[in-house]
Amino acid sequence: MVPRAADPRRRDLSRKPIRPDPALRGDAAALALALALSLGCGDAHAGLLRECAPPRELTLAQRERLLQFVVAIKSELDATDAPAALIARTGIDLERWGQRYSHGGVALGAGGDTRWAVRQLYYDCGEGRPRIYDQGLSAFVFGTDDPRLGYVSVVLPPPEAAARLARAALDRPLVLALLGTRYSANAHAWSVEYQNCNQWLAELLAGAWGAIELDGDARSQAQGWLGAQHYEPTTFEVGWRPLMWVASAIPWLHDDDHPEADKDALRYRVSMPASIEAFVHAQWPAARRIEFCHDGTRVVIHRGWNAIAPGCRPGPDDRVVPFE
Repeated sequence: MVPRAADPRRRDLSRKPIRPDPALRGDAAALALALALSLGCGDAHAGLLRECAPPRELTLAQRERLLQFVVAIKSELDATDAPAALIARTGIDLERWGQRYSHGGVALGAGGDTRWAVRQLYYDCGEGRPRIYDQGLSAFVFGTDDPRLGYVSVVLPPPEAAARLARAALDRPLVLALLGTRYSANAHAWSVEYQNCNQWLAELLAGAWGAIELDGDARSQAQGWLGAQHYEPTTFEVGWRPLMWVASAIPWLHDDDHPEADKDALRYRVSMPASIEAFVHAQWPAARRIEFCHDGTRVVIHRGWNAIAPGCRPGPDDRVVPFE
């Protein structure tokens, strides 16, 4: 997974001035790189392993279609009048790992730089550490690896839970107390040694719906609460030991935080959007989910906890909005 060059469309929450952020980008070596990309935070484009690759250049037609896709998402969010929602998007093709979504954050109805700005963790490749950034919804969606086909998932907790999520996401001391100092794309969900984007999001849910004392170890408290609430991270079955050896040579993958039993079983347990969404659904059965996709010709809007069919094929109850 390769870091990308600075994108001025994100605001670093951990510092007062607006600054650009270099976001994280992700055969034995190729599969290991794909694993890194699958687990990574940010825009996932392949490039040189030790450089920040420049942002993907989109054609005018691609930009116009993605903007129409964003308009459809914003319209649905505006219709909910929710103060906050969980949001996730696709990066690269994760089907080999059984995952559709790679990167998640909190979309804020108010309090961000723009309406529905996404507060999220990205890796700062210039400083070699994770940071919290705000990013407009358009820029968030534009981070997809394939502008021809993309998916976005939105989870809307019930009003009380959404209000608590919004307060937590806007609570700067809490947000930064839950920010780790060392990044790993495959950070073990039950360790504070490293952190990735989705792990920060899961721990933020503990800050929103549990009890975190900021004068203590906030991350350990958050993980303790998640464990008590039966949170189940995503299990990646690597299945081939040489792949784990090669993966360990990639700068954004580590295994020293993973239990020996997991390494012996050739698996990683990592927080991913799918596991976070399942946890929210279990905690708040009244939570709603809206999934969006586009295939270059249309937007499909699907409501419910089952997934849109691969290839952005609409079901009988889905809403289809043709691109102009």
